[in-house]
Amino acid sequence: MPDVYLEEEDRMAQDTRTEVPVLKERGQREVFCGLTGIVWLHRKMQDAFFLVVGSRTCAHLIQSAAGVMIFAEPRFGTAILGEKDLAGLADANEELDRVVDQLLARRPDISTLFLVGSCPSEVIKLDLARAAERLTERFFPKVRILNYSGSGIETTFTQGEDACLKSMVPVLANSNEKSLMVVGTLADVVEDQFRKIFNDLGIGPVYFFPPRRATNLPPVGSGTHILLAQPFLSETARSLVSRGATLLNAIYPLGIEGTTTWLESAARAWNIDNDHFQKTIKPARERAQIGLERYRQALNGKSLFLFPDSQLEIPLARFLSRECGMQLVEVGTPYIDRMLMQNEIDLLPGDVSLSEGQDVERQLDRARLARPDMTVCGLGLANPLEAEGMTTKWSIELVFSPIQGYDQAVDLVELFARPLARKQKLLV
Repeated sequence: MPDVYLEEEDRMAQDTRTEVPVLKERGQREVFCGLTGIVWLHRKMQDAFFLVVGSRTCAHLIQSAAGVMIFAEPRFGTAILGEKDLAGLADANEELDRVVDQLLARRPDISTLFLVGSCPSEVIKLDLARAAERLTERFFPKVRILNYSGSGIETTFTQGEDACLKSMVPVLANSNEKSLMVVGTLADVVEDQFRKIFNDLGIGPVYFFPPRRATNLPPVGSGTHILLAQPFLSETARSLVSRGATLLNAIYPLGIEGTTTWLESAARAWNIDNDHFQKTIKPARERAQIGLERYRQALNGKSLFLFPDSQLEIPLARFLSRECGMQLVEVGTPYIDRMLMQNEIDLLPGDVSLSEGQDVERQLDRARLARPDMTVCGLGLANPLEAEGMTTKWSIELVFSPIQGYDQAVDLVELFARPLARKQKLLV
C-alpha cells in the first residue's frame, strides 16, 4: 500500500489491465426485498417514519428483521392491504389517507414520512407517488411526505436504501458552494470518526446523506463532491450528478487500503498537502494495522466463495484478498455498475471468477464442488450449507454492522475469523 498519492501515469497503467471476465447468470435467486433497508434507515433518520403499504407478510418481515419488542415505539409501520383492497372492493387511497391521519395525530414528532411501496401495492397499481403529492399538500411544511419502492420484484435488498435516498434528492436545496457529501448510511460512531478526520485535514463543509435528522438535508450543486460510503447507490449517485455534483473516483472504505484511498480522493479534490494527509491518518492507520495482524494468520490462504446478495461482495473480496490473504474461489454479486465498481474490480486478482446475477442451483453446485473454507451467503442458504459441513457467514450481518473506516477494520476482519475459529473448536 503506497504512502504517497498515485501519480496520474500510475493510474492510467492500472486502467489498462486485462478486463476481468464476468459470468452473467439469470435464474432462481435467494434474496431479501428492499423493505429490509428500513431496518437501518429508521435508526439513522431519527425524525422520519417509514409506512409500508403492504401485506401482513411485509409487516412480519420488518418486525422480525428489526427485532423490535412489542411495547416499543418504532419509527416504522405497515398499512395492511386487506382482501377488499387487493380485490378492488375498497378505495385503497381513502384507507391510506385515514391511516396517515391517525399516524400523524399520534406521532407529532414525525417531520418526514416515507410511503414505501411493496409487491402487493405494486400488483394492484396503487400510485403512491400521487398519494405522496396529495398528502404533502395537506401536511407540508410540518411534515414532508415522500415515497419509494421497497418491492422485492427483480431487486436485491440493499436497493431499498438506494430508492429511499433517490426520493430525497429532488427536495435538496441548491448550492454551488464547494462541499463534500458522504453518501450512504453509516453508523453514528463511524460518521463521527470520518467527520473528525475530514476536519483535521481541513476539508469542509462536510455533509452526510442521509443525515441523522431528515429535516437537515444537505444542499447540492456544481460545487458538491460526492464520496460514496456504500457501493449499492447507483440511482442516488446518478440523481446527484444530474443536479451538478461531481462523483469522486474512489474505492470503498473497507479495510486500511480502502479507507486510505477513499480519504485520499477527497484530499486530492481539496488540494491537501500529502505530508499533512499522511500525518493526519497515521495514528488511525497504525492502530488498524496492529489490530489486523492478530487475524491475518487465521485467514491467510483460506478459500472464499461469495454468493450474490448485498452488492458489498466485490469490495469485501478486494479487502479479504489483498489485506488478509484469502483465496477467492468465486465472487458473486447481484449487479455490477461499472461506474461505481470498476475501481474495485481492477484491484481483484486477474484470475478471479466474477459472476453477476444468480442461478442459485448452479451456483450451489459450484460451491459444493469447490468446498471453500468459508462461504458468504444469505440466511436462506447458510443453514443448509452448514448442515453439509461448510462454514458460512451471513452477508446481511455485514450490512447491519459498522465496518467502514480504520477503527472498524478489525471488527470487519473478526467477522470472518470468528466462524473459522468456532469450527476449529468444534473439531477439537
